Amino acid sequence: MATGESTRDPVAARLPESTGLEGTSREPGAAVTASGRVSVAQMYEPSTPSGPFSTAQLARLDEALTLASRETELDFSIYLGELGEDSRAGAEQLHDSLGAAGDNAVLIAVSPGERVVEVVTGADAVPRLSDRGCKLAVMSMAASFKEGDLLGGLIGGLRMMADQAGPPPRR
Repeated sequence: MATGESTRDPVAARLPESTGLEGTSREPGAAVTASGRVSVAQMYEPSTPSGPFSTAQLARLDEALTLASRETELDFSIYLGELGEDSRAGAEQLHDSLGAAGDNAVLIAVSPGERVVEVVTGADAVPRLSDRGCKLAVMSMAASFKEGDLLGGLIGGLRMMADQAGPPPRR
């Protein structure tokens, strides 16, 4: 190096002179970028279902609903929650919200807090699901619910109703 020449480190030349954060404490996972911005790494935690079922249990319930609907060509659905003071009217209101698709639908409405199970069938489903058969399915569900098996009761009752409805009538 000749006298009077200055040398610069090429890496140091790209870094900002001062970030204003020197000497401050940062949390683990935090870093100051070349532009002076503080970047903080955060732990990613996937959201979990906020209900009575785990992801695996929801998958089992979904599979049971799909199979029952595919075998019978009726649209089975399950509602789990409060139905209100008049549980039957609440269940019918939920069923009516399906609109024209409600004619081919079967709604199983369960309110564990109110200890109520309601089954609402659409116009096309009524001839295939007798009141007596639905009552037997509800009694089976209630027995499972009393034992603390909410998922098993729902799946068992759903299967009983699908078996009773059978395949769609030939046209």
